[in-house]
Amino acid sequence: MKYPPSLVALIRELSRLPGIGPKSAQRLAFHLFEQPREDIERLSGALLDAKRDLHTCPVCFNITDADRCDVCSDPSRDQAMICVVEEPGDVIAIERSGEFQGLYHVLHGVISPMNGVGPDRLYIKALLPRLNTATEVILATGTTVEGEATALYLQRLLEPLGVNLSRIAYGLPVGGALEYADEVTLGRALSGRQQLNSARPVPPVPGKVRQSQERGDDDDNGGVTVPAQ
Repeated sequence: MKYPPSLVALIRELSRLPGIGPKSAQRLAFHLFEQPREDIERLSGALLDAKRDLHTCPVCFNITDADRCDVCSDPSRDQAMICVVEEPGDVIAIERSGEFQGLYHVLHGVISPMNGVGPDRLYIKALLPRLNTATEVILATGTTVEGEATALYLQRLLEPLGVNLSRIAYGLPVGGALEYADEVTLGRALSGRQQLNSARPVPPVPGKVRQSQERGDDDDNGGVTVPAQ
């Protein structure tokens, strides 16, 4: 049985969305077909309005519908601290934590030679002029191979400029049990531990965790050396 051409076109367009495969696109298409016409018109109107009104912030490249995003236009934010993230969604995630009061810089991707994405495809050059007023840059890219490679590239690029660099910590999720943590996550939690008092300096991590880091056989980051914390 062949689907009507209009249904085939709808399934094809839906399957182009990230995370939507052919089966999911087919289910969505049938779901949309069953909805009232006014709901479909409201959805299509919202899509058109978003495409017309939304653009990237000229300062941090987050998504906004104003001249500058809410964070960049907020005078109470710490202007000396910039958190570098991969995507606009990462800004929302960090903002939900309520722990960061600085500014952001959105790269809109990661370095991925396999996919033909180099540093010139990201908003990296636009970060450099912002360092004139910044004292610390937090590299908050993901822990994927591409995320680690991007953080390493930024570290090597920014270190000669004299700005303080830091990398988001790795560790165990809140409420997580040690027995369920993989060895890479547990090893990073140990190497990135925080000192609770100042009685004596924290010694290096002993045992296999340190040996593994020295050999560079961390399978999770594909051999990319993680910048020192």
